[in-house]
Amino acid sequence: MLFDKSVKYSYAAQKTKGRKLRIIIFCFLGFLAVYLCLNALVFSMNALQSDAMQPGLRKGERFICSSYTIQSLFFRDGDTDHFPFARGDVVIIDPRRAKRRGFFAAAFDELLRFLTAQQFGLAGREERRYFKRVIGLPGDEVSMTNFVVRVKPAGGLYRLTEFEVAEKDYTPSIPQLPALWDETLPFSGNMETITLKKNECFVLSDDRANTNDSRTWGPLPLALVAGRVVFRYWPPTRMGRP
Repeated sequence: MLFDKSVKYSYAAQKTKGRKLRIIIFCFLGFLAVYLCLNALVFSMNALQSDAMQPGLRKGERFICSSYTIQSLFFRDGDTDHFPFARGDVVIIDPRRAKRRGFFAAAFDELLRFLTAQQFGLAGREERRYFKRVIGLPGDEVSMTNFVVRVKPAGGLYRLTEFEVAEKDYTPSIPQLPALWDETLPFSGNMETITLKKNECFVLSDDRANTNDSRTWGPLPLALVAGRVVFRYWPPTRMGRP
């Protein structure tokens, strides 16, 4: 027993224990640094915090999304050939991209989101990330009748439904409105034709009820698109490409 205690509290044993602790701390910091770099440049992990994307995506589900920190340098000029997303894709809208944030603030925000499983961050409720579906790209003519969008692609000859021009299948939730509902309201399901400028896209919620999107915001600047949803990892029973 005495021998065991001497080994436990010997200088060599304490030195070995301290070395192991430093290795663990170093590995954790290294993992964290790699995660933050990848999160900023390659991918991000986001949780859907509303019912706006029903029925395809559900509140509380978590997704891996591509990051557009680098790619955004190539599509702000409106050249659709270089877009990392297409009509029909679900993208992440981050209002904070309109502001300049310091490196340490951005890093701490991502660390906080990582440690809380994407539930909390530095942004307030009005600046949280939104999931929306891309309906129109720069140069498109977009209109809406009874909650279904018609799109005339830039340079195209015909006006097609959103489903015909989309590169991904989806089913929106169409609400039933009262017969005398004011058709001039943003959530009436009708919208006059607008033409998107070279740095704009048109995004909508899959739930076409009273959820904010380009019907209320107007066309969305491409600079606010932070990434594209590529994989659902939670819950396990719905894991896969959304």
